[in-house]
Amino acid sequence: MLKAVASGLLITSILIGVSANDNGFPRCNCDDEASLWTIESILECQRVGDFLIAVAYFSIPIELLYFISCSNVPFKWVLIQFIAFIVLCGLTHLLNGWTYGPHTFQLMVALTVSKILTALVSCATAITLITLIPLLLKVKVREFMLKKKTWDLGREVDNIMRQKEAAMHVRMLTQEIRKSLDRHTILYTTLVELSKTLGLQNCAVWMPNVDKTEMNLTHELNGRNFNLSIPITDPDVVRIKGSDGVNILSSDSALAVRSSGDSGEAGPVAAIRMPMLRVCNFKGGTPELRQACYAILVLILPTGEPRSWSNQELEIIKVVADQVAVALSHAAILEESQLMREKLEEQNRALQQAKRNAMMASQARNAFQKVMSDGMRRPMHSILGLLSMIQDDNLKNEQKLIVDAMLRTSNVLSNLINDAMDNSTKDDGRFPLEIRSFGLHSLLKEAACLSKCMCVYRGFGFMVEVEKSLPDNVMGDERRVFQVILHMVGNLLEHNHGGGILVFRVFAETGSQGRSDKGWTAWRPSSSSGDVNIRFEIGINSSDSEVGSSVSSGLGGRKYNSDRVGGRLSFNICKRVVQLMQGNIWLVPCTHGYPQSMTLLLRFQLRPSITIAISEPGECSDRTDSNSMLRSLQVLLVDNDDVNRAVTQKLLQKLGCVVTSVSSGFECLSVIGPAGSSIQVILLDLHMPDLDGFEVATRIRKFRSGNRPMIVALTASAEEDLLERCMQVGINGVIRKPVLLQGIASELRRILMQGNNVL
Repeated sequence: MLKAVASGLLITSILIGVSANDNGFPRCNCDDEASLWTIESILECQRVGDFLIAVAYFSIPIELLYFISCSNVPFKWVLIQFIAFIVLCGLTHLLNGWTYGPHTFQLMVALTVSKILTALVSCATAITLITLIPLLLKVKVREFMLKKKTWDLGREVDNIMRQKEAAMHVRMLTQEIRKSLDRHTILYTTLVELSKTLGLQNCAVWMPNVDKTEMNLTHELNGRNFNLSIPITDPDVVRIKGSDGVNILSSDSALAVRSSGDSGEAGPVAAIRMPMLRVCNFKGGTPELRQACYAILVLILPTGEPRSWSNQELEIIKVVADQVAVALSHAAILEESQLMREKLEEQNRALQQAKRNAMMASQARNAFQKVMSDGMRRPMHSILGLLSMIQDDNLKNEQKLIVDAMLRTSNVLSNLINDAMDNSTKDDGRFPLEIRSFGLHSLLKEAACLSKCMCVYRGFGFMVEVEKSLPDNVMGDERRVFQVILHMVGNLLEHNHGGGILVFRVFAETGSQGRSDKGWTAWRPSSSSGDVNIRFEIGINSSDSEVGSSVSSGLGGRKYNSDRVGGRLSFNICKRVVQLMQGNIWLVPCTHGYPQSMTLLLRFQLRPSITIAISEPGECSDRTDSNSMLRSLQVLLVDNDDVNRAVTQKLLQKLGCVVTSVSSGFECLSVIGPAGSSIQVILLDLHMPDLDGFEVATRIRKFRSGNRPMIVALTASAEEDLLERCMQVGINGVIRKPVLLQGIASELRRILMQGNNVL
C-alpha cells in the first residue's frame, strides 16, 4: 500500500512540473524583493532539504547493517552495494548543503568527487540489479510455489481432520453397535446413533422375505407399526444391491417415499446394501461363491434444511454399514452356535438318561442273572449230578426209565435256564445249537414217557404211534428237540380242559407220501440221501371213537397261525428255535381258538450205527475197565458253591478219585504251593469271587514248570472263545456244567491220555 502511495506522489509531481513548463507559467522572479520566494529563502530551504535528505540517507545503512547482522539473508554483497550507494548519496546531499553560501574550492572538489563516486556506485548497482532480477524472480516463483504447497497442505490437513472426526464418529458408532449381540438391538442402535451423528430425519432398514420376492420394512427410526413392502425387482433396489458403495436416490423414489416416515416428504436420500451373512455362508467355500443375501439401509436428511450429502458423511455411512454387517454376522453365528449348544446339551441329557437307563438295565440284568444262577441253575446242576450218579447204579427197568426221564427233564430245564441267562446277556435273540450224534429211539421213548405222565396228571389219555422204520442214529440238537416236543405237549394240555386223548405220532416224511401241505412244501429243502425228514404230530381227540378220523384231519390239515396262541411268547421262542434247526412248526386251532393239534417238521443227518466210545448222558453201559485209570487219581476240587462242590466230590469219589476240595482260589494256591504236591489234576471253577479261575491257572503255570498238574476248568458259560482263552493260560480241558458222571469221566480220561502221550 505504501509503495503504491509513493509511486503515485512521484508521478503526480512529475506531471505537475511538466504541465507547468508546457502551459507557460511565468518564470520565477527571484530578484523581486516584494515577492514571497526570494533567492535567499529558496536557497535556505534547499539547504535544509539537503541536510534532511542526508540524515535520511545515513539512517538507512544503519538499519540495513542491523538487519544483515540479525538474519541470514542471501545476496549480502548486493545489500552492501546499496549501503555504499545510499551513503554516497547522503554524503553528496550533505556537501551540497554547504555550497549555497560562500564556500571554498576544497568543498567543491569534495562535492565533485562524491558525485563521481555516487555515479559509479549507482551504475554498478544498476548493473548488479540486471543480474539480480532473474534470481529475485526465481525466489518469487519459489515463494509462490511454497504458498501453493502451503495451501494444499492446509487442505490435506483439513481433510485429515475431517477423516479423524469421521473415524471418531465411526468408532463411537461401532462401540455402541457392538454392545449387544441381539440382531434387532444392533439394528435399532445403528439407526439411533446414525440419526444423532448425521442429523437425519428418518432411517430405515429393508430386508428380503423368505422367498426373496420383495423387500419388507423391518426396522425404522420412527417405529411405525404398519408393514410396508417393495418388489425386489424395483430399479432402485436392483441398483443398490449391485453396488458396494452409497447410492443417492431421488426424492420420488419408492424407497425414499416409503422410508420418509409419517411426513411423507423426503429430503436428500442415501442408501447402501448390507450383506446378511450366516454360518452356512462360511461352509464349503468362501462367501463370494454362495448366493449373497442383502439388506438395504436408507438414510434421509431433513427437508427444511438446505443440506446435501457430503463426502465425509457418505464415508461414515459406508464404514458403518460394513461394521453393522460384521456385527450382524457375529450375532447370527453366536445365535446359531447357542442353538447348537442347546441341541448338544439336550442330546447330552438324552445320552445321560440313556446311560442311566442302560446302567439300571445292566444292574437289573446282573441281579436277574445272580438270582437265576444262585436260585435255579446251581441247584439244577446239583440235581443233574446226583441223577447222573444214580443213573450209573444197577437199577430196574422201570427205575431206570424214571431216572432217565428225570435226567432228560432236568436237562431241558437246565437248558431253558441257560437260554434265559444267555439271552439276558447277549440281547440278540439267538439260541446256541449243539449238533451231535444221538439216539432218536431213546429220545422218543423218554419223550413219550414224560408226555404220558403229563397226560395222566391232567386227566387225559395217551396214545403213541411211531413208525417202525425210523432211523436211530441221527445228527442234531437232542436237547432242543426234546424241549420243543415237551413244549408242544404242554401247550396242548394247558389250553384244553374238556378231556380226551393225546395222540403222539412220529413218522418219516418222504416224497412218495404226496403231501399237499403248502407250508411243508415251501419249507422242505432238497434232501440228499444222507438226510431224513421227521414229522412229529401231536393232537387231542375228544373220544376213542374219533381217534383215527380227527387225528388225521387235524394233523394233516393246513397250517394256522392263531393270534390267540401263535402270538404267545413261548410259542414264538419255540418257533425261532425250530427255525434255527432248519425246521418248521405250526398249530391247528379248535373252534374256540385254542390249539387242537401241533405239527413239527425237522431234518436230521443220518449216522451209521457204530459203537460210541463216550456215551451221552442218559445212556447206561459198563465202565468198569474204562474207569480203572481214574482210580487213586489225586484230584484237587476248587469251587466256591458248597452244594456243587459236594456233588462234584461225590461224583469224583464214585469214579475212584482221591479228592481234596477247597472253596477259593487262594486256598488252591496254598495247597499247590511252589514246592510242589501230589496233586495230579485240578478241577477249577472259572467264576469265583476275589480270584477267578483264569488268574489261579496263570499263577500255577507261573511257578510250576511243565504240564503238571493237569488243570480242568468247570464253567456254565457258553462263550465261543472260552476254550481258546483257557488254552492261553495253560488249562488242559473244559467241563461244561452241569457236571455229570459220564461227562466228567470222559474229560478226565481224555486229558490223562493226552498227558501220557506228551510224556
